[in-house]
Amino acid sequence: MGAIHALPDQLINQIAAGEVLERPAAALKELLENSLDASATQIDVDLAAGGIKLIRVADDGSGIEREDLALAVARHATSKITIASDLEAIATLGFRGEALASIAAVSRLALASRSRSKPHAWRIEVDGGQVGVPQPAAVASGTTVTVQELYFNTPARRKFLRTDGTEYGHCEEAFRRIALSHPEVAFTLQHNGSIRYRLLAQGRRARADALLGDAFAMHAATVDAYGPGLRLMGWLVRPAYATTARDGQYLFVNGRFVRDRVLSHALREAYRDVLHNERQPAYALWLTIEPRLVDVNVHPTKTEVRFRDSGALHRFVQRAAEQALAATAAEQPPVSAAEKLGVAAALLPPPGTRQPVNAAPQQVAMSLAAEPAAFYARLFGERPDSAKASPDLPNEDDHPLGFALAQLHGIYVLAQNRNGLVLVDMHAAHERILYERLKSALDRTLPMQPLLVPATFAADPLDVATAEENAEVLAALGFSLSTLGPMTLAVRGVPALLTDADTVTLARAILGDLREFGGSKVLTTQRDELLSTMACHGAVRAHRSMPLPEINALLREMEATERAGQCNHGRPTWYQLTLTDLDRLFLRGR
Repeated sequence: MGAIHALPDQLINQIAAGEVLERPAAALKELLENSLDASATQIDVDLAAGGIKLIRVADDGSGIEREDLALAVARHATSKITIASDLEAIATLGFRGEALASIAAVSRLALASRSRSKPHAWRIEVDGGQVGVPQPAAVASGTTVTVQELYFNTPARRKFLRTDGTEYGHCEEAFRRIALSHPEVAFTLQHNGSIRYRLLAQGRRARADALLGDAFAMHAATVDAYGPGLRLMGWLVRPAYATTARDGQYLFVNGRFVRDRVLSHALREAYRDVLHNERQPAYALWLTIEPRLVDVNVHPTKTEVRFRDSGALHRFVQRAAEQALAATAAEQPPVSAAEKLGVAAALLPPPGTRQPVNAAPQQVAMSLAAEPAAFYARLFGERPDSAKASPDLPNEDDHPLGFALAQLHGIYVLAQNRNGLVLVDMHAAHERILYERLKSALDRTLPMQPLLVPATFAADPLDVATAEENAEVLAALGFSLSTLGPMTLAVRGVPALLTDADTVTLARAILGDLREFGGSKVLTTQRDELLSTMACHGAVRAHRSMPLPEINALLREMEATERAGQCNHGRPTWYQLTLTDLDRLFLRGR
């Protein structure tokens, strides 16, 4: 007898179940997808012991006829595709025809269904892969699948399951993903007899609010972008409110939750220069794309996809996300977080959401528009008794950051707007302004400002060699450096946008980046990092005294600058403390 032999069907199903059904949540996902493919409008889920003891999914979908019940629990039997070309444009969530068979191979499964066109319901039971005979049943139109004692006949797999609570957490997450992807369907989730979710059919925003919480709803920027054969819709959490957790990332392609490296990388790139340290993006995004442009037949779990033109899609998603996050400080009324999170958490930076303003690059000196001198005269000058009432802010609709009252220790700006008190980090705010201007200017050539008196400094031989070898790169960045000796360099010109920077410190920083990355990378892959360094050195420093008109010019620049809510390193640039917050701090009205 030969050593190679065919495996029995039951063993094949158990092997397949090990790949498709990693845990109860995977079985729940497959059952929910089947319900959605059956055009269900109401889906009820009942779990016990985290889905290990019981998973029951009941829907009001199209149902299954008696003749198809046995095929429904057979391997590679499906109603969703018929020929090979169907795989090129899959429009359903399921299509492999192995989910029910895999579940039935490692559990005690009962399938009861009534087709919408039939007066009677039928039921079939499968015990560890052993298929029974269809029997009459009493159920409404639709299908009910009951899975009991998951992995009862595969103890090796069952012993690797976690606690009931952990497994329920995974089931709940699978439920949330499905419910988010199809807000037009009503859902209920019950665990151990307790109702956990009751979701009515609703709009996409209402479903996101219900499942992702008030904090997500308050701090999300809207995405709605079109392209040839595709559309991206949803919400991105603004960088100031991002956390270190990765559990707030929901990405759907044609109604299917996916984990895709191309799309994830595009979104990380969009957040790249506005997230602080280890904080992670958070989003709920729905990508609709022509089915022929995406391949979902990549992995049995169907959470991985491949795109026909992944490069173009990457650029589209990154650009759409960047535009949604490119908010100026003037683009949304400030949000008071005190009502949601308490006074101690009230100081949350509210970046805005208006369309970006593309300002032409110009000198760093913040030219002051016509400031409301009468306002300052009333605010700080002598006033008659009849004018002692608090003055109205001029043009409050045009200037959401209000007008400066004072500096605090030469670091922070205190400003008054219609909502209350605005606190601004001068350096962080000016750093973002310079960074955005430098990015716009480098798309052409950074203008250079010759120095009347060159700044000389001692440099090691490597810095001298770097300056000589990268003269053209330095010129493109707006620098003019010359060699005065084997260990001496002279700075003869700096970028016109950075004339107020410490010339020597800035030159050393640029040479350090050139030595580390090389001239070619500095102008390509490392461009933004280099410009961020330049902006940081060129921004107004702490403890510098600024007159009120100059501070107000800074506020006006913030209102017209993209991503003004965060500095280049992702730190917040300003906070809003509303009058309500202040009243609570001082217990007014109590």
